[in-house]
Amino acid sequence: MYVEIGHFALVLALFVAIVQGVVPLMAAPMGNKRWMGIAGPASIAQFLLLCVSFAALTHAFVTSDFSVLNVVKNSHTDKPMLYKVSGVWGNHEGSMLLWVLILATFGCAVQLFGRNLPAGLKNRTLAVQALISVGFLMFILFTSNPFERVLDVPVNGQSLNPLLQDPGLAFHPPFLYLGYVGFSIAYSFAIAALIEGRVDASWARWVRPWTLAAWTFLTIGIALGSWWAYYELGWGGWWFWDPVENASFMPWLAGTALLHSAVVVEKRDALKSWTIFLAIIAFGLSLLGTFLVRSGVLTSVHAFATDPERGVFILILLCIAIGGSFILYAVRGPSLVGGGLFKPVSREGALLFNNWILTTATGVVLLGTLYPLFIDVIGAGKVSVGAPFYNRVFIPIMTPLILLMALGPLMSWKRADAPAILSRLYLVYGTTLFAVLLTFFLKGEEGWGGYFGMGLATWLAVGTLYDLAERIKLLRVPFGDSIKRLLRQPRSTWGMTIAHFGLAIVIAGMTGAGNWKVESIQVMKFGDTVDVAGYNYTFEKVRDIRGPNYNALEGTFKVTKNGKPFTTLLAEKREYDTGGMPTTEAAIYPTIWGDLYAVVGDKSGDGYVTRLYWNPLVAWLWGGAGLLMLGGLVSLSDRRHRIGAPKRSEQKPALTQGAQA
Repeated sequence: MYVEIGHFALVLALFVAIVQGVVPLMAAPMGNKRWMGIAGPASIAQFLLLCVSFAALTHAFVTSDFSVLNVVKNSHTDKPMLYKVSGVWGNHEGSMLLWVLILATFGCAVQLFGRNLPAGLKNRTLAVQALISVGFLMFILFTSNPFERVLDVPVNGQSLNPLLQDPGLAFHPPFLYLGYVGFSIAYSFAIAALIEGRVDASWARWVRPWTLAAWTFLTIGIALGSWWAYYELGWGGWWFWDPVENASFMPWLAGTALLHSAVVVEKRDALKSWTIFLAIIAFGLSLLGTFLVRSGVLTSVHAFATDPERGVFILILLCIAIGGSFILYAVRGPSLVGGGLFKPVSREGALLFNNWILTTATGVVLLGTLYPLFIDVIGAGKVSVGAPFYNRVFIPIMTPLILLMALGPLMSWKRADAPAILSRLYLVYGTTLFAVLLTFFLKGEEGWGGYFGMGLATWLAVGTLYDLAERIKLLRVPFGDSIKRLLRQPRSTWGMTIAHFGLAIVIAGMTGAGNWKVESIQVMKFGDTVDVAGYNYTFEKVRDIRGPNYNALEGTFKVTKNGKPFTTLLAEKREYDTGGMPTTEAAIYPTIWGDLYAVVGDKSGDGYVTRLYWNPLVAWLWGGAGLLMLGGLVSLSDRRHRIGAPKRSEQKPALTQGAQA
């Protein structure tokens, strides 16, 4: 009964979405405000219907209703409750239902919290958002129905992919979707603005909090996925440049550019057309990621589906959404002329340079991701694009951006005095040089990349703190006055400072983990000892243990340093009751300077294959990522986002008179 209710609610949601998407856009040219206003109540109705549908599917998983094909394929009675619930979105059909639920949630949020939005822009935005829902609801109902029944009900299910039975993967997809789908609101605002023919400072103020929310959620999702790969896959790394990893990274890069570009629109009434373009690109890349994961064009541990029919459907949606958007942009974009003039050396110029770098970096990742697929399609063989390509191309492209991040906030709007700014940064220069020399002293001649990375991280960290010191006039006014200025700083300033400082910490973590990692792979017998970066790992024993729905081989490693006991590591190799896929549970002992990391593998002769690692500064990656998230949340809490945007002027630009379709 619950299953039929959920299916019926899903069908009703499709019809509500059609009404929400079509009626307001048809009523707008006629000036019928009553019919345009239907978008708001319809967005709430669509959200409630999808909540009912998602709750029905969740009930089927929690109660192990094996009359539902989706539950049969992705659940089992022995699974812990956490993974029964996460199994709802741990598969293609359920994850798409979560996708449209989040899509409706953002639309409903615009209706409930966008009280200061002009009625025309608000209703058009909700209509565009609903049209996106229509496409994905049709995709679910016609190709990926999560409520499909089975006639021959089995006694038990096939269980969830063992790799997904992990707390990190339980929460990674929802946050990732909140980021992916969150960019749909920026996209909908952009399309509504193109239809309306107007982009101004107030539009940018309305777009920024939604973009910031999506960016923050996507940051959390990427960090959780990287953390999961680090401790679950057993190869000691945190990023592999996998095509699906890239699929989440590209919208993040484009969203970062969009955040900074929207600031210029709000503050200086410039870069209007470019900001609209970025909003389309950010969501377009989110749709591209959906296509890559679900089309079967690539094989990945992250991929959900390998059905070409579904891939074609998503490709059609991608072409309609992005192709149609670019056509509209080509027609209306040229009329969005910015009014704010500025010199190249200015804060606007720095933000524009920021955008150029980020979009170029996005293009590089896109090329590296799609090039092997293109070569395969034309029958030119199979190639792989991995870390060497990205290290040689992506890092040099991003380096100027990191250097500028310490300078940009110090620049004034319209025109800045670059020599004067550079002459004041003697503390930043000195600290950066000291960091490079200290790195050389500690690590010796182990590669210039480590010196460069630590210098870059120090430059950004100290430059960010220097900007904050300048804002509060530290050492230039009485200390008490500086404290008062510090407490009066807007939350958006605090958010920027925290996020930029967090990125510096991430760069330091990447540098340590990428340049000074120590790895040792060998067969160890009981009692054998291996030295890894000054830590002695002694393989003591193995034992069989029983989990809630798996058997595991647990290996014990005693770790000593300088002859003194340091820690004990317990690594596992699990074999699940259903599914048959073995998984690795790495044993990790984190410290501020690095992680001790041990993996036990298959039996080999009289011993076992073991992997032992020293991963320097890898904890800084997670700490820096946490600061990035915190910076986004703090910025999002800025009062200016809560009270809404400035009032729009009543006078409309001449180019847009009569263009209010």
